Amino acid sequence: MAIGIGRREFITALGGAAVAWPIAARAQQREQQRRLAIMLAYPENDSQGQQYAAAFVQGLRDLGWTEGGNIHIDYRWCGSDVDRIRHAASELLERKPDVILAHSALTLQPLRQMTTTVPLVFVQVVDPVGGGFVTSMASPGGNITGFALAEFATSNKMLEVLKEIVPQVKRVAVIYNPVQAPQVGMWRAIEAAAPSLTVNVSAVSAVDADNLTHVIEASAREPDSGMIVLPNPITIANRKLIIELTTRYRLPVVYTYAYFVRDGGLASYGSDPVIQYRQAASYVDRILKGAKPADLPVQLATNFNLAVNLRTAKAIGLTIPESFLIRADEVIE
Repeated sequence: MAIGIGRREFITALGGAAVAWPIAARAQQREQQRRLAIMLAYPENDSQGQQYAAAFVQGLRDLGWTEGGNIHIDYRWCGSDVDRIRHAASELLERKPDVILAHSALTLQPLRQMTTTVPLVFVQVVDPVGGGFVTSMASPGGNITGFALAEFATSNKMLEVLKEIVPQVKRVAVIYNPVQAPQVGMWRAIEAAAPSLTVNVSAVSAVDADNLTHVIEASAREPDSGMIVLPNPITIANRKLIIELTTRYRLPVVYTYAYFVRDGGLASYGSDPVIQYRQAASYVDRILKGAKPADLPVQLATNFNLAVNLRTAKAIGLTIPESFLIRADEVIE
């Protein structure tokens, strides 16, 4: 005796199958997704950190990797809190990512201590060899490679810029983070260049907003003073405060990144990290396709940007030399 199926039962079964197919497809897609992670020593609401992350994701998209499609990205916005960074590193590694993008030595250091197998691609690290992250620039070895900002020697260019736009400057406070070894190297390069420029330099630790306020007020009381602000999570997070106070006290300051100048800072000299975040996507792409970090040479920044804000110069009573303006890559009027 044949067993039949009614029209209603057939439609119900067909509907169930229609629902099951998308669920199965989504499950298969999740299985095929590659897992990436990004650790940034920025607060999540920091516009510059968001721009860097967007540049990296766009670089991936240009190479055929779509977030939510064939890749899944876990983000960790850590700020400058060391304990928070270590916790985030541990948490991300538990998710077994295929590659982690690490911003700065501050996030790279705990990752290096926690894994020797997960590929790590860094951006905005100074002296990766001296920091112990890679064996050499040409042959990194191990599970780490990436894009270094520049050699320490380029740090003295900031002092040269300050002396050019403020020839009378005699005392310069260099705000840095001594916890970060690369910042110490940058400070040493500036210190070495000071005698030839007839400038006395002093290193000042960046701790928090209150500390920065005190340092700026103290420098402003000294005649013929200026300042160099090195980029680290503390100075970056407090950049609006630094710019506001130094402008109020008519204190000339040179920064590393042009976005400080766009936010109202006086002048800057340094590389453009946005380009390196896009380049980092190419290394992640190659690793996802089978390349080993040990075989991908560390690349140095080759693009340097000289920027000046004429509104700020006017506010603090400076006239920027025409020769400087001609050379500047970015002039904000």
